[in-house]
Amino acid sequence: MATSRLEINFIRLLSRCESLASEKRGETEWRLEKYVGALEEMLVALKKSSSKPTPEILTDYNRKVDFLKGLLEADKLPSPAEKSLANQFLAPGRTPTISSERTPASKTVHMQSKARCAEEMRKELMSTGASSSGLFETDLRHRKSFPVDERQSATELDAILQHHNSLQEKLADDMLNLARNLKNNSLAAQNIIKQDNQTLTQSMRQADMNFEKLKTESERLEQHAKKSVNWFLWLMLIVVSFTFISMILFIRLFPRLR
Repeated sequence: MATSRLEINFIRLLSRCESLASEKRGETEWRLEKYVGALEEMLVALKKSSSKPTPEILTDYNRKVDFLKGLLEADKLPSPAEKSLANQFLAPGRTPTISSERTPASKTVHMQSKARCAEEMRKELMSTGASSSGLFETDLRHRKSFPVDERQSATELDAILQHHNSLQEKLADDMLNLARNLKNNSLAAQNIIKQDNQTLTQSMRQADMNFEKLKTESERLEQHAKKSVNWFLWLMLIVVSFTFISMILFIRLFPRLR
């Protein structure tokens, strides 16, 4: 099927968005948001078009647009730890957007975004650690002249680490609950299927028993019908014989008058 004009424009805009997303965004942030919004509108129109692509291609287009939306939402988060966690849940596209790409651009953008978040987290920890170290040296020089600042810096560092650990624990708990729910659902479905199989087996066994009973009763009825016919035939023979003998005796006892 030939590529429609709408799909060509969509691919061009998608490639442009992926190119902007791979760069350091500052002044171009608003442009990327506008482009992604236009991509969503074009994707809706493409799904309704009479010359729309195959469902697999539409799924990959939708995946790439959702990835760009999630990337923009992750960049708006306040802390690098939250940005890194949000990036872990993003799913880039699986196929190249244009033929000149060897690796899908969305995957490259995803790796760059994760590396950028990791660098921000490292800088934040290093700056916090440096400030804490500087305060500690100042405290040694001035012999406890700034104990409050040192404790505050250490408290901030502990709070950051504790927040990061709490996010990881929450993610682990959510994954554990999801796995538990999936296990319970699979067990419930297995029990329902097992019960249905047992009910079906019992129904088939009952049907076989009813068929055997019906067959037995049919044979008995057939035998009974045969017996009834035999008795009726013998009775008719007896009646005919008695009638014949009676007529002979009547003729012998009462001869014809001359």
